[in-house]
Amino acid sequence: MASKSTVLAFDLYGTLLSTESIAHQLAEHFGTDNGKSIAALWRRYQLEYTWRLNSMGQYKTFSEVTRNSLRHALAEHQVSLDQEFTQKLMDAYDSLSVFADVPPALVVLAENPNLTPVVFSNGTNSMVSNSVLRSKDLSPYADIFHDMITVDPIKKFKPMPDTYWHLADTVGKQRSQMNEIWLISGNPFDVMGAMNVGMKAAWIDRAGMGWIDSMNGDQRPTVVAGNLNEAVQAILNYVVNG
Repeated sequence: MASKSTVLAFDLYGTLLSTESIAHQLAEHFGTDNGKSIAALWRRYQLEYTWRLNSMGQYKTFSEVTRNSLRHALAEHQVSLDQEFTQKLMDAYDSLSVFADVPPALVVLAENPNLTPVVFSNGTNSMVSNSVLRSKDLSPYADIFHDMITVDPIKKFKPMPDTYWHLADTVGKQRSQMNEIWLISGNPFDVMGAMNVGMKAAWIDRAGMGWIDSMNGDQRPTVVAGNLNEAVQAILNYVVNG
């Protein structure tokens, strides 16, 4: 997909879709508090497993990672689920809720043809496609995205540099044009990975804590925004005014 416009690469889980919304299903079995706790731990190990696999030069699909990290979270809480409900939870990943600030931001994107929005995710092709096309919250905006790009073809996870170069190759950008691609993410590790290869990055600070990631000292994202709509507006201003 050759692109002469500015590309906006949206992370999916934790940026467009709220992984915390899975807590509602967990609460059916374990109550509200435990459901939230298990959901948070599930997400923590889901990410940790991808980083471990990267470090060890191994790869499992994000679907496998998601299932295995659920087992870890349940075991740490000393509880278990039968196979039927486990599959129900896995299926629920195809219909996660969007954050409330997502629809207004996507409406703005639909009105700006000079921007090329894509989804860029660690998820498998089927997980991402299902999430975008079947989620009752996100599917009405599916046509806004020019592509749904995953790491499956290169079998590495963010924040490995190869994943962002794969993104660039897919959207028709050269390595010398990495600064024409914006990553929009609520995950600091993803933001740092994008900036590491010369991309611009917008971090969504929904908790309102400010940028506190100190891995690279005082380095900050190109944009820090309290919600997705603010981020899109800031990017639009940046593209127009430089």
